[in-house]
Formats: sequence, structure tokens, C-alpha cells
Amino acid sequence: RFFVIKSFSEDDIHRSIKYSIWCSTEYGNKRLDAAYREREGKGQVFLYFSVNGSGHFCGVAQMTSPIDYSSSSEVWAQNKWKGQFTVKWIYVKDVPNSQLRHIKLENNENKPVTNSRDTQEVPYEKGKQVLRIIHQYRHTTSIFDDFYHYEKQQEDAQ
Repeated sequence: RFFVIKSFSEDDIHRSIKYSIWCSTEYGNKRLDAAYREREGKGQVFLYFSVNGSGHFCGVAQMTSPIDYSSSSEVWAQNKWKGQFTVKWIYVKDVPNSQLRHIKLENNENKPVTNSRDTQEVPYEKGKQVLRIIHQYRHTTSIFDDFYHYEKQQEDAQ
């Protein structure tokens, strides 16, 4: 199964890559947890990450655990998130929305995948199409270009 993840900040993407974790809203966590448990032993759950207002997707991660509601982390830009799950990052690269805008989601009023909200599910065939485009896209930028900046910013905040 495939889901779009909309992040409020690139800081949170940096921390997700660094610590191999993610946390969504309460509603988003429930949706992702249900999908993970439904797929357990039968297939994977992939997450397409995009920062709100960025104009691009910045990577793909695989969900590698159910939500642990008893655990939370102090690493996020906003400390209101409860629970977390582990992820394995597969692609970290900027893919402009223009490369994906033609993919319309029948389960979201035929809006482009680029107009998705957080934890919007992407139907299987469309999800494979997005994954193929991200895989093949020859990127020139990624969050790794700014990783030092985010590391420094995190140190200064502590």
C-alpha cells in the first residue's frame, strides 16, 4: 500500500532520515497503523514524503513497524506528536511536482497525487506509477544538500 505524507517542515524530514522514525497526526497514525497491520506478512507500506508548499516530493520510506503509542520523541519541530513508528528510507531526492501531477487519484476526487493531504492513500496501480517515476527521476537536489544546516540547527536548539 502507498500513502502520501505531508510534513510541516524539512526539519522533521531531516530527523526522520537521521533517526529512522516518523510520527503523523493522531488520525494519520491510526490510518497508517491499520494499513501496516493489514499488510503485515503480506506486503509493504510505502510512504511518499513531501513538505507542505515545497513544490516537490523529497523521498520514499518504507514503514517497518506498527505505531508504538507508548513512545514519543523530542526530536520533532513541534512536540505535540504522540507515538511513533520506524521507517527505512529508500529514496532521498527532490522530484518536482511537475513530474507527478498527471497522476490523478480516483479515491480523492480525481485530484493529482501532488494535491494530496497527509496520509492520503494512493491506489495500488497509481502508487506503483509514482514509485517508478521517483526511482527513474535523475535528481539534482535532495535534503542531503542541506543536512549540515539541519544538524547545526538541531544542535543549537538543544
